[in-house]
Amino acid sequence: MVAGHLDIDDFFTRLSELFDSRRKAEHGSIFLTQKRLSHGSSGLSSPSSPSAVPSDSFADLHPASPLPVLIRATNGKSKEHKKDKIKLATIVQPDDLERFFVRYAEVCRTGMQALKKRDRSGRKKGKAKKRKGGVDGEKKG
Repeated sequence: MVAGHLDIDDFFTRLSELFDSRRKAEHGSIFLTQKRLSHGSSGLSSPSSPSAVPSDSFADLHPASPLPVLIRATNGKSKEHKKDKIKLATIVQPDDLERFFVRYAEVCRTGMQALKKRDRSGRKKGKAKKRKGGVDGEKKG
């Protein structure tokens, strides 16, 4: 595993702690991202030969074998609060993806249960006013 990336169990433990710390705070954000890891980044084997798909200029869209996924989580602190910023990352191999996402969904679901619902009452009233005062010039045939 590349330096800086946690193993999957540590990642889930720290992600749960991140959700718990967010639950205790008055406000804040947690950003969860995922992307396919290309062969060139993490020291994995070199990309497949271009002769595999000669007419395609995007050869990485057709990899010879499934690629791992990089999962990241952060508490979204800005540059002013950089010392408080928490960054988590792990690499999930293709064979482990299904098990990972089942557990990932459980951790996210339990972490998001404490979030407050957004107050949308003012938004609905504003839309109703706009509809009543809208333009009647166009009619559907």
